[in-house]
Amino acid sequence: MLHPNQFHVNETWIAFQLNEAPIITDRDGDFNIIALMDAASCFILGMGFVKSNTLELSHQEAKKLLKIGYDHKKQYPKEIILPNHMAADVLTLEAKSNGIKIKREAEKMLEIFLGEARESFREHLGQGRMQ
Repeated sequence: MLHPNQFHVNETWIAFQLNEAPIITDRDGDFNIIALMDAASCFILGMGFVKSNTLELSHQEAKKLLKIGYDHKKQYPKEIILPNHMAADVLTLEAKSNGIKIKREAEKMLEIFLGEARESFREHLGQGRMQ
């Protein structure tokens, strides 16, 4: 299992789906949230939104998410880790075009990172419906 102490700040980011079930909105429909986290600090750098009827971030959302991450330290990481099952062809292309290596890991290897982030998100969101 990977652990934050194995990384240096801004060396490795992790991209993953933050929500466990689609977020339902009256106005914009259902969507999922892709979070970008610094592996060393577990700081959420930014989030991108994906309509639940699509598999992954659009080119525009992927580019925007990477720019949000870049803006924190004015540099990209050496690598981004993605869960094996996550559809991320667009994010992968955008990352590689910025010189970022992509690494895939089993989600269970990322549990320390993902579990706490998802729990915090669940608590923040509550059981209510977003308007």
